[in-house]
Amino acid sequence: MFQSFESTADPAQAAPRMARLRALMAEAGLDGVLVPRSDEHQGEYVPPCAERLAWLTGFTGSAGMALVLRDKALLFVDGRYTLQARVQTDPALFEIESLIDNPPRAWMKANLSRGARIGFDPWLHTVGEIRALREALEKPGAQAVPLERNPVDAIWEDRPAPPMKPVRVHPLVYAGETAGDKLSRLAERLRERDIDHTVLTDPSSLAWAFNIRGNDVPHTPLALGFAILSAAERPRVFMAAEKLSGETEDHLRALAALHAPEELEPVLANLARSGARVGLDEAHAAEKLRLVVEEAGGAVVPFADPAALPRAMKNEAELKGARAAHLRDGAALARFLAWLDGQTPENLDEIAVVRHLEECRRRAGQEAQMPLRDISFDTISGAGPNGAIIHYRVTEKTNRKLARGELLLVDSGAQFEDGTTDVTRTVALGEPSLEMKDRFTRVLKGMIAISMLRFPEGTRGVDIDAFARHALWQAGLDYGHGTGHGVGSYLSVHEGPQRIARTGMETLRTGMILSNEPGYYRAGHYGIRIENLIVVTPPEPVPGGDVAMHGFETLTLAPIDRRLVVPGLLTDAERDWLNAYHARVLEEITPLVEGDTAAWLRAATAPL
Repeated sequence: MFQSFESTADPAQAAPRMARLRALMAEAGLDGVLVPRSDEHQGEYVPPCAERLAWLTGFTGSAGMALVLRDKALLFVDGRYTLQARVQTDPALFEIESLIDNPPRAWMKANLSRGARIGFDPWLHTVGEIRALREALEKPGAQAVPLERNPVDAIWEDRPAPPMKPVRVHPLVYAGETAGDKLSRLAERLRERDIDHTVLTDPSSLAWAFNIRGNDVPHTPLALGFAILSAAERPRVFMAAEKLSGETEDHLRALAALHAPEELEPVLANLARSGARVGLDEAHAAEKLRLVVEEAGGAVVPFADPAALPRAMKNEAELKGARAAHLRDGAALARFLAWLDGQTPENLDEIAVVRHLEECRRRAGQEAQMPLRDISFDTISGAGPNGAIIHYRVTEKTNRKLARGELLLVDSGAQFEDGTTDVTRTVALGEPSLEMKDRFTRVLKGMIAISMLRFPEGTRGVDIDAFARHALWQAGLDYGHGTGHGVGSYLSVHEGPQRIARTGMETLRTGMILSNEPGYYRAGHYGIRIENLIVVTPPEPVPGGDVAMHGFETLTLAPIDRRLVVPGLLTDAERDWLNAYHARVLEEITPLVEGDTAAWLRAATAPL
């Protein structure tokens, strides 16, 4: 499964490609063009045919946007990718800007000239994004211009074809609820809001609502397509017939009317002509859908994806699957970490680490008769300074030898049919420095703080994010990413709407799975991150208290490197938590591994 990620990204080709793009801009009377890293579904993972940003700039991160003007170009990325963007792009062509602190609309508001015309593909930007862009462009008197054809597509001669991977029915034993029951719930939600129709644009919502899975994008079992749900009519699914076997076609036909993808616009326009109220999720639905509805005379109503919240709140079958997947994953991680401990670091490189970990996961899946379907994202294997690149992806060009005295950060995950995993462990290679141990222990304290937290109903991710940062803040340290993201059930490893972050405004509810992953990164030297997956437990009374409290159940079962822990920096409660966690790892994983690994595991989980 490991591929040295090069795709069609080639910084050496950026200059001629930019020249051709600017020629098209001149022909169209445009002063600039936006090139986002997105597809029609606004997902994190996109098929090769939608990797326009990588093809044009060389940057391969999972989030970013280029603004190409006639005389300059800017690449906007978030804090995860600042270092990566500088390495992967030609500094003579692209200036690097912050996607968070100075996003494209803010930069254009401050810098564009009056009358400037900025082209954009309305399929690749959300309703809310374009509204904010138009508001920002009012000040300089500039204009956002929707384009009929994407200009990058016009010059990308060998652009890959859209994916046509087969769609599978997701078994009820893992889904825990029939698709018919889910669709009935969603239709009731539309009636409650007096909405006639809504478009499911997120393939994760499509997969969850119809109990299907696919393989159209890397590492996430999604079948790309759309659905129109209605308050009083049968659902409609828009998906290429080539993807559907007899079983999946029968499954979907029992639930919905099937249409070809190109029928989405005319069908939606026809529904809107009656003056229908069409709900669109402004944070996820493409601007093109708003244009189709309003041009046909319909009314667009802001309406959050009705599948997002129920999808995030895992039922008992999904939680059972998650626990089983993490037990299996724990066996793989124990074998991997034991193997790593027995190697001479200088004999390994980052790619060898990735390949061996994937082999451990394949073996664990075979032993449990639950095959590894895929990794859940490109494994991050960052040795030494590469570990400080938050979303580093090793390539043949960047592959680094391991070395004593350094840290190795490995962030990885698996896709099993019963669950999705995501875990990070930072490992000492030889003797770590006192600074490394101090920083690691502060990160660990933050991870434990979230793990032990009790919180009342109505608490949001933003309300608890600081608990993970407290020990770092006390030393004048921090990290430039959220503390936790939602995780799907054999779906996306990055799932909304729940998250633990400064931007985490969604209430944390029973059954939501999140990551718990504080970190610390010293650029040019090392990176530290410790990540477990956790699930929100039902509110329970606290002895002597007045208010029932939620808590977290930890799903991940893997040792945390004790050699990097400074015991004196832990409180008694933190030490007790770590010892109890390691005792649980030992008890649950030992029966699944062989003698040598079991012996290593006993030492790795010994009490502090």
